[in-house]
Amino acid sequence: MSEVMKPERAEMEDYRGFVRRNFLVEGLEAWVVEPKEAPAARPWIWRAEFWDHEPQVDVGLLEKGFHVGFIKVGNTFGCPAAVRQFDAFYLHVTERFTLAKRMALEGLSRGGLYCYRFGGLYPERVACIYADNAVCDFKSWPGGKGTGSGSAEDWTKLLVDYGFTSEQEALEWGGNPVDHLVSLARAGVPVLHVCGDADATVPYAENSAIVKERYRGLGGSYEEIMKPGMGHHPHSLMDPTAIVEFIFRHAAGG
Repeated sequence: MSEVMKPERAEMEDYRGFVRRNFLVEGLEAWVVEPKEAPAARPWIWRAEFWDHEPQVDVGLLEKGFHVGFIKVGNTFGCPAAVRQFDAFYLHVTERFTLAKRMALEGLSRGGLYCYRFGGLYPERVACIYADNAVCDFKSWPGGKGTGSGSAEDWTKLLVDYGFTSEQEALEWGGNPVDHLVSLARAGVPVLHVCGDADATVPYAENSAIVKERYRGLGGSYEEIMKPGMGHHPHSLMDPTAIVEFIFRHAAGG
């Protein structure tokens, strides 16, 4: 169960000039950063992984009245336990902080696994998805079963976190983001992918390109910002205006 803690009692600290309120959800560290002024709709964006890495989108949205949420589920690749922890966090912040029932999801790199796994199960809670050089198939990363480098250590951990009894079971599993798009498309959830076409860690052809083809084939709204010649890093854009405007357009109404 989430620790019962009203927003005004949560531990406070500064985050880039905004108030960050820290609390626990099922024993995990979590927080919500508050804008200076929030509209009645209480819109928010949920960063799935890598807190404060290339934060220009989050800061831009804070300046536009969005809250920003985060829970430290650890490096668990969007596994079933992480999805349950995300669910607990969602219920906590929508109740205790009265945040909007529909939010923007932000998935950088492996954060894409969290966003699409959670969003696919709860599409009614999602206003839009922003994915950035996102992992959309764990066979690509950390599995390294395509052209990418993969990560043997992370692949071994993923097998444990998901409870797979063998590598073959993982390879045959049908719950990766690339396989799990129907519910989001039916719910009309727009997605934006920012991609480097020279990404050797999370190759475009094995991840975002497949989402693009399949999501549009399902009638879903897929937008893309391609960064020619760019690899896996840096994430985001030096000028995040296009990303901020996409999220604001689809999620500002809560």
